[in-house]
Amino acid sequence: MERYGIFFKLQEGKAEGYEKAHAEIWPEMTEALTLAGMRNYSIWREGDMLFAYYETRSLERTSEILSQCEVYQRWRDLMEEFVYIDEFGQKEWNMKNVFYHE
Repeated sequence: MERYGIFFKLQEGKAEGYEKAHAEIWPEMTEALTLAGMRNYSIWREGDMLFAYYETRSLERTSEILSQCEVYQRWRDLMEEFVYIDEFGQKEWNMKNVFYHE
């Protein structure tokens, strides 16, 4: 299982809506994540900063499945209401794992 971390941030004043959306996440969305092979997916928030962590056996396979998943695309579109997008269109920054202790 490979581990992945992503940094992103919220638009100003959007934290409450973002948390509400995740508290009411669609069951078909969590099913899609499971079917795509994602495990131990969690999102952490400090102010407007977000950190997401997940595990998968194959990032390529997970990405392929999700890119073809209609519910995932609808969820991503919804999240654009909350997530900051920079002037280059980037909204996520992949993080490099520098230490892990099991």
